Amino acid sequence: MLENCIFIPIDIFMDKLHNEGINDEFDAWLTFLGCDDINYIGKLIEKYPSFTPMYQDLYDMCLNVEEVMKMFSKELQELDQNTVIYMIDELQDQLDTANATISEKDAQLSQKDATISQKDAQLSQKDATISQKDSTIADLQAKIKELEAQISH
Repeated sequence: MLENCIFIPIDIFMDKLHNEGINDEFDAWLTFLGCDDINYIGKLIEKYPSFTPMYQDLYDMCLNVEEVMKMFSKELQELDQNTVIYMIDELQDQLDTANATISEKDAQLSQKDATISQKDAQLSQKDATISQKDSTIADLQAKIKELEAQISH
C-alpha cells in the first residue's frame, strides 16, 4: 500500500513552537500531540477552541486513576505476553541449533563406533591367529621334547 507519509520530529517542532508560536492548524495539532506545557495548551485552546473537548477527555481520563492503571496494566500484560513469546522463540531457535549440533555429534560418534567395531574385529582375528600360532608352537615344543627324550635314551 503506497501512502504519502511525512515524519515530523516533535522535538524540532517544539523549538519552532518556542520561537514562533502556534501559527496555523497544523501547528495546533503538533502542539496537541507533543506539548504538555500548560502555557502552550492555554494558547492553543484560546486560538483553536475545537481542541477543548479533546483536552477535557484527557483530563477526565487522568482523573480516574484506577482506569488509567487498568489501561497501563493491560498494555504491560500485552508487552509481557509478547516478551514471553519472543523469549520462547529465541529459546526454540537455540534448542534447534543445539539439536542440530547434537545430531552432528551423534553421527560422528556412530562413525567412530563403526571404526572401533571394525578395529575390534581385526584385533579378534589377530588374537585368533596368535592363539593358533601359540597352539602350533606348543605342539612343536612338545614334539621337540619328545624327540630330545628319544635321543637321550
